[in-house]
Amino acid sequence: MSVIVTDTGFAADDWTGPIAELENVDNAIAVDLTSDADTSVLADHLDRLQLIRIDFPSFADGRGFTLARELRLMGYQGRLRAKGHVISDQYAMARRTGFDEVEISADLAARQPEGEWKFRADWRANDYQNRMRAG
Repeated sequence: MSVIVTDTGFAADDWTGPIAELENVDNAIAVDLTSDADTSVLADHLDRLQLIRIDFPSFADGRGFTLARELRLMGYQGRLRAKGHVISDQYAMARRTGFDEVEISADLAARQPEGEWKFRADWRANDYQNRMRAG
């Protein structure tokens, strides 16, 4: 079972539709991307896709953050979800790069409780650039 993390804390997954693999994107409304996917393949599908879920195979693998940023710069306005080995310390980065939510396992949610994630929910104010501007 998965837990969805948003700025308000933990929630159950409310996505009930199928999520297609990238090679089946032509008729899909939701798609899974691996961390090494080429986002340009989605350029003609962005207006139709309601959910893009990007896999994080390891908390040390940050390629998913780059993919999220690329998709937002390409104009994707739908729901963007990080899935897998994202830890609470990375939540602010996930939000800053364009993710709306993070999908984690119940085991990870037990090891990193909701409070740890909510502590990082004020991601706009607590970034390096804002701290430097404040002096």
